[in-house]
Amino acid sequence: MSRPVVLDAPALLCLLNGEGGAERVAQALPAAVIGAANLAEVVGKLRDRGLSVGEVAEVLGSLHLDVRPLTPAQGYAAGHLRPATRSLGLSLGDRACLALAAELGAPALTANKAWAGAETGVKIEVIRL
Repeated sequence: MSRPVVLDAPALLCLLNGEGGAERVAQALPAAVIGAANLAEVVGKLRDRGLSVGEVAEVLGSLHLDVRPLTPAQGYAAGHLRPATRSLGLSLGDRACLALAAELGAPALTANKAWAGAETGVKIEVIRL
């Protein structure tokens, strides 16, 4: 089993869309976790593309994702990351992913190139540059 990683929404969407970097996400998937906020972002994007509720459930259910709730401690941590990440344009979902990764002591896997410059104390792996 590969080492655990925390997926952000763009990383999971990269896998679902078969984009560059999808291989790395597929490799990490058996040991990966994703936060509920990032899952919500993925669900929203799939719905925007016209998938039905059932299709979204089928696609995401087949991945057997380990989905973690956003805890109060992660909420505080994500909020405290705002000053360090504001200039990079990281969203609340991005910071929630980083807070989960910090809590688990796991690297964050992202397709968001802006994360490469983030000084957050979390190991960040950008799957495409």
